[in-house]
Amino acid sequence: MKTALTVPRMAELAAPPAWRTVDFISDLHLSADEPATFAAWQHYLQDTPADAVFILGDLFEVWIGDDAVSADFRARPESGFENRCARVLAQAGSRLALFFMHGNRDFLVGQTLMQLCNATLLNDPTVLAFAGQRWLLTHGDALCLDDTDYLQFRQQVRATPWQQDFLARPLAERQAIARDMRRQSEARKQSGADYADVDRAAARQWLEAAQARTLIHGHTHKPARHDLGQGYSRVVLSDWDAQAPKPRADLLRLTASGLQRIALLPA
Repeated sequence: MKTALTVPRMAELAAPPAWRTVDFISDLHLSADEPATFAAWQHYLQDTPADAVFILGDLFEVWIGDDAVSADFRARPESGFENRCARVLAQAGSRLALFFMHGNRDFLVGQTLMQLCNATLLNDPTVLAFAGQRWLLTHGDALCLDDTDYLQFRQQVRATPWQQDFLARPLAERQAIARDMRRQSEARKQSGADYADVDRAAARQWLEAAQARTLIHGHTHKPARHDLGQGYSRVVLSDWDAQAPKPRADLLRLTASGLQRIALLPA
């Protein structure tokens, strides 16, 4: 049975007048096993002309806690995958506004990492006021109402007691759990399992509550624009996989002229 629809409290963020270009990315699923995707992400953050970058979840394939990053990560860029990721984020956060929203893989990213990287942790969902319009941002998983098993899991792992218990475990134990989760995820992908999509009515109801016309989200790995009727729409971000037969690394770029999809890698 479909999960009952709830409309969460909408956080709001007003873009400073100086912002001219805003980028949105999600679902990079960065891991040490995907160096090409990491390189594409690093180059993008170094070169983007955006005033602000919004990472709408699942930047990492898995995140086991901010203590995976060394306090001296800036001096040790090649020491550990998490340190390398933190270094890229910190470099970006030093020159542009950087925002991060939890996904279903990296919900344990915390304020410690955000402070190290000069980034801001966003509530899910958040309304962005930019260029005279309101844009509703979410990772998207909470709107997949047909995925009842996942939504029950989501409620469990987003609870403070569960997270406190998990983060209290030794780092090595958490790393082992993460490896097992990745194996399960890969097995599900190889089996061709079908993933639930965003519920149309739920997306429309969220937009109406937010007084926004466009929903921007990731999670489903099905990049497209969907007409929700009466001027409402949702726009889905691409996942990234630079090592796929048809490499993917797309972003959505927002300016006063509107929203544009940009492919960073040749097809």
